[in-house]
Amino acid sequence: MPDKDAAFVKEITPRSEDFSRWYTDVIRRAELADYSPVKGSMVIRPYGYAMWELMQQALDRRIKATGHVNAYFPMFIPEGLLKKEAAHVEGFAPQVAWVTHGGDEKLEERLVVRPTSEAIIGTMYSKWIQSWRDLPVLINQWANVVRWEKVTRLFLRTTEFLWQEGHTVHETEEEAQAETLKMLGVYKDFCETELAMPVLEGRKTESEKFAGADKTYSIEALMGDGRALQAGTSHNLGQNFAKVFDITFQGRDKTVQHGWQTSWGMTTRLIGGVIMTHGDDSGLILPPRIAPHQVVIVPIPRGDWRETVLPHAERIRDELEARGVRVMLDDREEHSPGWKYAEWEMRGVPLRLEIGPRDIRNEQVMLVRRDTRDKTPTPMDGLAGRIEELLGTVQQALFDRAVAFRDEHTVRTADRAEFDEILEGRPGYVIAPWCGDAGCEARIKTATQATIRNLPLEPPPASGNCIQCGKPGQVDACFAKSY
Repeated sequence: MPDKDAAFVKEITPRSEDFSRWYTDVIRRAELADYSPVKGSMVIRPYGYAMWELMQQALDRRIKATGHVNAYFPMFIPEGLLKKEAAHVEGFAPQVAWVTHGGDEKLEERLVVRPTSEAIIGTMYSKWIQSWRDLPVLINQWANVVRWEKVTRLFLRTTEFLWQEGHTVHETEEEAQAETLKMLGVYKDFCETELAMPVLEGRKTESEKFAGADKTYSIEALMGDGRALQAGTSHNLGQNFAKVFDITFQGRDKTVQHGWQTSWGMTTRLIGGVIMTHGDDSGLILPPRIAPHQVVIVPIPRGDWRETVLPHAERIRDELEARGVRVMLDDREEHSPGWKYAEWEMRGVPLRLEIGPRDIRNEQVMLVRRDTRDKTPTPMDGLAGRIEELLGTVQQALFDRAVAFRDEHTVRTADRAEFDEILEGRPGYVIAPWCGDAGCEARIKTATQATIRNLPLEPPPASGNCIQCGKPGQVDACFAKSY
């Protein structure tokens, strides 16, 4: 076996030894992404992009099912437009990339490379919306954005990344709030159904909300190292941008009114979330719904296997593909079956189907689950139906396992010493009472590096006094260290 091939399969740092290094090793060994010559930017390789396409398709179906349509807006935003909304500019100023020249000529007005699109979209909405009859406007776009990050990590935080951003305008405040929460629910369903990633939905604190929003809501997922990942956000923008960009309409009572807006987005960081939620020391473990290959068939090359074993493998592949199952038939002769097993385990393929001369004689195959490594001799008769059923079983098992991990790493406490000890020694969610004061929130972050991930949508009374100042608690907040 060539040395390069051996390294490709084997060189993955154990998760327990260095989780961060493990994460990067898995991405590069599984060929999901690679570093580019542009600092902080990544190249998404075909296998990683195939995952993104499956995620994109599943989310796009949900977005369209709720009445939204797709459009596309320019990636360049005139400086004057961005600066119209002061809080928005202040929030993004350190991350903005500027275009100052077109060819050899200096531009009269600098252009911003899109960090988000509220400004350019708001300008267009002001042209398109005249009457209450034009509302609601329900538009989404799939695009790339650029934020000049100082510290980057593949998929989780890069200078350029891919996302979708929805931007809607409504006639009333109530409709905008309902839209904001509806899309939060869409995101939760997407993550839990497609990615097998359980999330906590809630409202961000004032200090953590999106620049220019009235309210920001998020879904948070717990990664395998006990850190939280913000998996999606939905913002109620109120009338802030509408007033700045003059998004007005003639109301039903003939008065001129400002629209009520929302925006919401999910990004390629979710690929990183899938890796860290499900992966192990052997590499990726992919939920079947987003696996580029749901089944890999490995024929055992013994004797005249191309005349005996391979035709059976091809027939099984064709039957599965006819049912819509994504299948890879690995009939390469330059690698041993053992090497292939390790490679496809590392790439996270949910099911492996092994078939050799003995299996043909016994009219069976060997089915191997990636999540549990269970090996099951399975009759060829009815095999396609059994595989479809097993893929559903694996999807649910991954979700259940992630829920169990989250529950095991969630602690409630009103005691500050215990609060500090948990965050120091055993990461995860810590639910603790908070008085609602931003100063207490900031002091907790300084002392523990933990932030309030979100607040419950319908919070019960706080379970005690504020974990920081000792004054009566306003709400039990979810604290965690995060990415």
